[in-house]
Amino acid sequence: MVVDDSAVIRGFLTRFLEEDPKVKVVASAANGEMAVRNIKRSGAEVVLLDIEMPQMDGMTALPKLLAEVPDLRIVMASTLTKHNAEITLRALRAGAVDYVPKPESNREVNANVDFRREIVEKVRAYASARRKDRGEPLPDEGRTPSSFRGRGPASFVRSAGRGSSPAAARPAARPGATPAGVRSEVVDRSKPVELRGASRQRPTILAIGASTGGPQALIKLFDDFKIARTVPVLIVQHMPATFTSILADHLGRASGMPTREATQSGPNRVVAGEILVAPGNYHMVVRQDGTSVVAECNQDPPENFCRPAVDPMFRSVARVYGDRALGLVLTGMGHDGLRGARELVNAGGTLFAQDEASSVVWGMPGAVATAGLCHKVLPLAEMQTALSRFIERAPA
Repeated sequence: MVVDDSAVIRGFLTRFLEEDPKVKVVASAANGEMAVRNIKRSGAEVVLLDIEMPQMDGMTALPKLLAEVPDLRIVMASTLTKHNAEITLRALRAGAVDYVPKPESNREVNANVDFRREIVEKVRAYASARRKDRGEPLPDEGRTPSSFRGRGPASFVRSAGRGSSPAAARPAARPGATPAGVRSEVVDRSKPVELRGASRQRPTILAIGASTGGPQALIKLFDDFKIARTVPVLIVQHMPATFTSILADHLGRASGMPTREATQSGPNRVVAGEILVAPGNYHMVVRQDGTSVVAECNQDPPENFCRPAVDPMFRSVARVYGDRALGLVLTGMGHDGLRGARELVNAGGTLFAQDEASSVVWGMPGAVATAGLCHKVLPLAEMQTALSRFIERAPA
């Protein structure tokens, strides 16, 4: 179901979605009241829900829709303003599964190929996850949300001009950098998970990568996460600018830890007991600065279609911390973090990943788990305890 007060936007979204033969738009609504009234009859599995609408806005409709259909997957759609970013993060805590940053004008909505791809990928992923939970068949048997191999939420890096392709907007890659969007590896997530040993050193850094479903996972993970206050925490969450600063605020409230978005002007000191979140549209990497470690932000080419990306952070953490590095890959599409995770464990570090059952999409964590890079692959509900034990070096 597509819910938006603009008939033009509803038309665009319906057309984008139905260009995929596996997706059917079963209903549309001009406001939340109409959506609530029709949701059961429509049989919709996923709702794209606008925030600002007359009669009943998206935040008012959200709990009412979930009351009607408790396992409905609701994806919020909002333009990139600070106000809407705050509302969207509140919606995620209230039961929405994800969000899509909506271009500001009708022309940009129609022309932005990254936005189109993100809409389709997320609808397919959440519908597939819902059917999997229910034990229902997928439109094409054998495909799961992790079938989106090598892809990521590309809308975090906007095109340079209206109608331009993502590739046209990207700067040329530096020697040794992974070119934007290149599928550097073929990932086979059907392989069995093989765990590996861990470093014998106590970790002095916790580096986390996440994408689809990540904001909710991060907030749950850091709820009263006391042991995390003994190490610095770095987070790359695939999100656009504006949203990342709001996410940092929410994480700070959940964790009780000093939490901030890394500044682009930097350098940002990496301090035990503090959380640094990579800002939207910037990679975040660490380097040694005398006796201290600092985090810096850059606009090097996107990797795995993303900026910020997890791979650059993991690579830099591997160089600086070696066998004292602890990495974690949470729910997300694609395989961002795989190359960097390989460097992290090759440097002696240790990697944890979220398991398939508790992941919204087992793309990123599935990639590292089936590559044999992980010491532990666990449900999100068990992750805080396991990380705490490992950081404390208590018996697992």
